[in-house]
Amino acid sequence: MADDTSPTPSGPTSFDTHPSKYRHWKLEVSGDRATLAMAVELHGGFRPGYELKLNSYDLGVDIELADAVQRMRFEHPEVKVVVVKSAIDRVFCSGANIYMLGASSHAFKVNFCKYTNETRLSIEDASHGAGQKYLAAVNGPCAGGGYELALACDDILLVDDGNSAVSLPEVPLLAVLPGTGGLTRLVDKRKVRRDLADVFCTTSEGVRGKRAVEWGLVDAIASRTRFDAAVEDRVTKLAGQAESVRAAAARGPGITLEPVAPSIDGTTYTYRHVTLVVDPATRVAHVTMKAPEGEIPKGGAAIQAAGSAQWSLRAWRELDDALLHLRLDHLEVGVVVLHTIGDAKKVLEADASLLESKDHWLAAEILALQSRVMRRLDLTSKSFFALIEKGSAFAGSLLELALASDRIYMLADDDETVSVELGAANAGLHPMSHGLSRLEVRFQREPARVEEVLAEKGAITTERANELGLVTIAPDEIDWDDDVRIAIEERASLSPDALTGMEASLRFPGGETADSKIFSRLSAWQNWIFQRPNAVGPQGALTKYGQPDRPTFGWTRC
Repeated sequence: MADDTSPTPSGPTSFDTHPSKYRHWKLEVSGDRATLAMAVELHGGFRPGYELKLNSYDLGVDIELADAVQRMRFEHPEVKVVVVKSAIDRVFCSGANIYMLGASSHAFKVNFCKYTNETRLSIEDASHGAGQKYLAAVNGPCAGGGYELALACDDILLVDDGNSAVSLPEVPLLAVLPGTGGLTRLVDKRKVRRDLADVFCTTSEGVRGKRAVEWGLVDAIASRTRFDAAVEDRVTKLAGQAESVRAAAARGPGITLEPVAPSIDGTTYTYRHVTLVVDPATRVAHVTMKAPEGEIPKGGAAIQAAGSAQWSLRAWRELDDALLHLRLDHLEVGVVVLHTIGDAKKVLEADASLLESKDHWLAAEILALQSRVMRRLDLTSKSFFALIEKGSAFAGSLLELALASDRIYMLADDDETVSVELGAANAGLHPMSHGLSRLEVRFQREPARVEEVLAEKGAITTERANELGLVTIAPDEIDWDDDVRIAIEERASLSPDALTGMEASLRFPGGETADSKIFSRLSAWQNWIFQRPNAVGPQGALTKYGQPDRPTFGWTRC
């Protein structure tokens, strides 16, 4: 097995792509309908050493899928229904490529699963947030991650040809879990009866035909001769559902999402509004986000005209890209220090403009994207420290980044120029994965404090921020450098495994949703199972997959 710190052979990962560059998907848009056809290139792996047979996928395949889902929201808001299908006859998708997983480090496997989960959550977010409904047209065997892709869709149509089945064979065949949300979506989303789900998840050949419908594993079946007609019928039905979600906001025309790829100089990533600097020696990264400058677009027409260049959209896409680089290209980084610079009033102005125009489709989409990026930060296995100092712009949506951090350090300066400021973005506009605002999470013990904090008007200086409970530690100017340096060094010296478990447990107090269960339960268990000998040891199921000899298990339950 590869070492956890083994570098990505191809260098920094590129998350910027475009439909004209896709190798594995074909996106076609016609009126209010789009088709995403999967035809994975056999020798088009993200890394060398494996073939992507039977529409199996790897990170490169999913980067294209994530790009397509996002582009349809911004570039094709007229689309009501997206049909996800296979361009290969008699096979839908066989899931994540097993040989890719077998050759990858533990950390890469976990981050790959996390990214694919977030991509499928973005499909569901497009459905309930933008009224773009997804139909999985399953024209052949659909296994593992392939079925998990179908589960993320609103509707699943399975071909009834006596051979094609849906299956989650990971437990019996690989000794791991369906790591892309499959278990949770079976019982939470599709509400499959738990005993039937138990049988299904331990039956490697899966379930087909009428039984798949009866158990709730798919929504409908159709013979191969009637399959195309059945697709059309279900598209019409889904389009009607889309209308009810989209009624509040007029759609289109779309905008073009320009690339946000950074300039990379060693381990420094420079974007227009974001800078990421990684120090491999200390395992610490610094992310600096600039507040907007110049004229802020006001009103739907101005927001539409500003397109993808406006700060509220571009800066957050840049932050998203930086987070992904940290996850997949800098596995050794343990601490991420968040900085902001610029005019805090401009941040509040940009936030207010979006909120005032939220009935405009593009403003609503930008707000939704900001929420997704913040949730990506919440779910990133790094320690986040926010430093609020002179020149900072932690206000509104940028203050949410501080509230998402594990600790907030705020300088107690003598002239009281250091401050934060709350805005509309802090009042539940960007909920976490389990549905609570970051202020609600912060004040679980004193829920009334949320309203008290939101009632504060104008700039809040360090002393008052400390009184309100918005700050973890407020060193003065004499102690600031040493206190911050020691805190970062101490954090970086702790066990990354223990910190990952600790942070994930502390960040999400309160109730659960299906989304949060996927990460807090399923991903945590998969993280553990991916290290167990029964899965990845010399005789483990994942190691022995495709070989003539069978795996050997240790039978101790723990």
